[in-house]
Amino acid sequence: MPRMYGFADAARTRLVEQEAAVLRVAASRRLAEQPYPAITDWMAAEGHLTTMGKLWRPARLAEILANPAVAGLVREDDGTLVETGGLGAITREVFEDLERLNASKRPAEGRSDDRDYLLTGELSADSVCGLCGMPIGASPSNSGARGYRCMPSTRQHPGGCGKVRLNADLGEAYVAEHVLAELMKPEVRAVVESARESIEAEAKPLRRRLAENKKARRLLSTRYGQSEQVARRTAPDAEGPVAQVEAANNELLRQLRAAEQELDAQIRRDSSRLTFIEQLALLPRAEVPDLIRWWGHAPLRSQKALVGAMLERVALYPAGRGSRTVDGDRVALRWRQWDQEAARRAE
Repeated sequence: MPRMYGFADAARTRLVEQEAAVLRVAASRRLAEQPYPAITDWMAAEGHLTTMGKLWRPARLAEILANPAVAGLVREDDGTLVETGGLGAITREVFEDLERLNASKRPAEGRSDDRDYLLTGELSADSVCGLCGMPIGASPSNSGARGYRCMPSTRQHPGGCGKVRLNADLGEAYVAEHVLAELMKPEVRAVVESARESIEAEAKPLRRRLAENKKARRLLSTRYGQSEQVARRTAPDAEGPVAQVEAANNELLRQLRAAEQELDAQIRRDSSRLTFIEQLALLPRAEVPDLIRWWGHAPLRSQKALVGAMLERVALYPAGRGSRTVDGDRVALRWRQWDQEAARRAE
């Protein structure tokens, strides 16, 4: 299971203090009524990435700060917040202040929570607009019905066309039906099971490499910042030895930036692969006789994992004139090639 940002392990028994400090600042900014896009802009400018090595999206940050676990709490069935005895990246008081603020903003903002959607979030398949290729977001209709939408272009997420909307219930039912039908094929289940064990063996060394690369990335960022300060103090119109120092510093900055970009690319690749591996742990095993029954009782997290393990991408398209159905013209599925996964591991 992927760890929560701010915590060193999935059980949340240890804090990652640097990440916890980022969450505290983000919470303080939110309590100062800064919008989430402005906060994630600040995080991007400071080089703070998600545990998957990606830029923060406003909805993802909102999800983290709305999770009681971030404050070492759990919510009972009646809504009461109870101390777990575990660690919290923010205090209970800050979390409760955030809840009150978000409750007061919710009617005006009309935003939806990605946790209630099958096709959004890190465990699910990539969901994109079939017209412009930008990510699809969770967006309820004016009547409050759950829905997916290609978000119009903004400063935080430039490029969206805003032309695609899809009712979430209809779209999710279509995707679930096809995913379950594919996995119920004996030959597909056999390939998945044969590849699962060997693929899951990648997890431990992959986590170790990710930790090492992230540590190296932090050290590079520190060194880059120190070198940049030196470069700024060097007179731009200097001649002789000072100009040589400036040129050397600029070359060092270029090399450090190139190294940072290379590490970032490797972290993204490894994080994506680790997400896929962790999806496998949530999949129903071969001995589960009735996948449809399993789906009906499975938590949303496991359902998302199954979709992400079976599909590489879900592309949504606009409806034809007068059409209210969801079919292959509106939802295009790109299947993960499990036979290729098995072949790659056998090499």
